[in-house]
Amino acid sequence: MIGEPVQIAYGVDDVRSAAARWVTRGVGPFFVLDHIELSNVRLGGEPAAFDHSSAYGQWGSLMVELICQHDRQTEPFVYPHGIHHVAYMVDNFAAAHAELIGSGSAEALYAETATGMPFAMHDAQLELGHHIEIYEGNERLRGFYEMVRTASATWDGADPIRTL
Repeated sequence: MIGEPVQIAYGVDDVRSAAARWVTRGVGPFFVLDHIELSNVRLGGEPAAFDHSSAYGQWGSLMVELICQHDRQTEPFVYPHGIHHVAYMVDNFAAAHAELIGSGSAEALYAETATGMPFAMHDAQLELGHHIEIYEGNERLRGFYEMVRTASATWDGADPIRTL
């Protein structure tokens, strides 16, 4: 039900310095969102905060997200190394969320964006070594993905890290 992956995300210490390293691999340009505004955040089912920044670039057919958690709790949600999650755009968020929980991938994080779009990360670390992120592919989100993809297709190496 969750389909094909649309994004792979790596935990990093700093999104800009990590993006600069990825640019040397020919990936980019990267678009940075600092301290992404979220509401109704749950970590492990409990109300929480999740202060993070992300940089987004295109790598072939996949978007790459470089994610850095700023509010490191005792047990951080994002470790600054390795694959953190693989993301999927789903047709029905509630159904995909329930399906993942039913198949043993517990909700690790739930939140809503500033525009009210819900997303969740499910714990698939024992099976896959990373989380699974899901969100519904609404017009705004699809437009963001298309903007990153288009920028990559016409990118000449100039202005490799752009703040949104």
